[in-house]
Amino acid sequence: MVLDDLGSSLRGTLEELRGKSRLTEEDVQAVVKEIQRSLLQADVDVSLVMELSDSIKTRALEEDPPAGTTARDHVLRIVYEELVALVGDSTDLPLEEQTIMLAGLQGSGKTTTAAKMAWWFSKKGLRPAVIQTDTFRPGAYDQAKEMASRAEVDFYGDPDAEDPVEIARRGLEETEDADVHIVDTAGRHALEDDLIDEIEAIGEAVDPDRNLLVLDAAIGQGAKEQARRFEESIGIEGVVITKLDGTAKGGGALTAVNETDSTVAFLGTGEEIADIERFEPNGFISRLLGMGDLKQLTERVERAMAETGDEEEDWDPEDMLKGQFTLHDMRKQMNAMNRMGPLDQIMDMIPGLGGGLMDQLPDDAMDVTQDRMRRFEYVMDSMTDAEMEHPRAIGQSQIRRIARGSGTDEELVRELLQQHKMMERTIKQFQGMGQGNMDMERMMKQMQQQGGGEGGPGMGGGGLF
Repeated sequence: MVLDDLGSSLRGTLEELRGKSRLTEEDVQAVVKEIQRSLLQADVDVSLVMELSDSIKTRALEEDPPAGTTARDHVLRIVYEELVALVGDSTDLPLEEQTIMLAGLQGSGKTTTAAKMAWWFSKKGLRPAVIQTDTFRPGAYDQAKEMASRAEVDFYGDPDAEDPVEIARRGLEETEDADVHIVDTAGRHALEDDLIDEIEAIGEAVDPDRNLLVLDAAIGQGAKEQARRFEESIGIEGVVITKLDGTAKGGGALTAVNETDSTVAFLGTGEEIADIERFEPNGFISRLLGMGDLKQLTERVERAMAETGDEEEDWDPEDMLKGQFTLHDMRKQMNAMNRMGPLDQIMDMIPGLGGGLMDQLPDDAMDVTQDRMRRFEYVMDSMTDAEMEHPRAIGQSQIRRIARGSGTDEELVRELLQQHKMMERTIKQFQGMGQGNMDMERMMKQMQQQGGGEGGPGMGGGGLF
């Protein structure tokens, strides 16, 4: 993820301050040095780096820690506040009727972002429409139409038309029933004058409420000039940073935010339609420093459980808190977890599990975990309904039969049964919290208090991690 190296290196440096009651100038300088190194490697503009590091150093040396606060926590709070100030506020995006125009170079991810944003607005109760005006890139229309279909939102484009401005006008007319219009414009390999002229003409035709600049997280130092040109041409109210699921540095995108005096609107975190997050600076920096992000986690959990319940009309997640927790329930919960996104992202959102713990895990640890969940499904496919309903009654002869039928081994079957017991124990803890009512806020608080829990990292000691 963006600036991930900063979070990793800072956590190591701050750990060296543990136990200290007072900070020396050398201690502060070590923290500032790590910040400078990581931000410069992430392609953040030098002037921004120096401004941030000077502010952190001044505050750390001159401000007195609040009573009862350790030197480490004092520096952590200062770094947190200054990094939040660096990334800025979240772009204002009211949940009301509006037109949004996307700008950016070819390959920045505009078409994918248009569909993802439309999907996001649809989940907020609005009716969005994507209008594809790119007549330059071969396949742009087909890609946009397919992505809009996956997002289950309205779409307009004309593969035979040559005038993008006319397409934009007709698009607004044909999708007039939509609440939110997202206009996807053409990109180029560089900021040619004809690209700027075209975007300006489309802007005059659709009169957008806000223009968002879409930037690949790997853009690097070139983002500064790109952002300046777009800002001078159409004005930029917000930035969407895409492709944060890879090894992209992301600092160039933050530089662009500063250059346009704008803010970050969304983060693209993967290839699926649902892999988009509304940018929240506090949660973003909190995750970066290993402090979790319960707000984003709660939103993903609730959305995933609701979608899983929609597909399985006979299953209500609250039922798990009322009666017996079966393997059928466990399978539905696994499906819901899959909908929440990559496990490494989810881990980052759980206080006590992301950050430092993730630094200690092998690079493929989360891939192994997702593979484990798939293999659990193979095992459950080979079970009878009676075994799924009463897993505690499964004996050795049944374990042998299930292992053969699923093409796995007896050890994996036992592991699944043990995992079920752990999750059942966790569910019973929640049963007394609300007489069968799943209160997500209380669940998240208990999860935060339990942290890794017994038995290693997991959701209260009973999760699939």
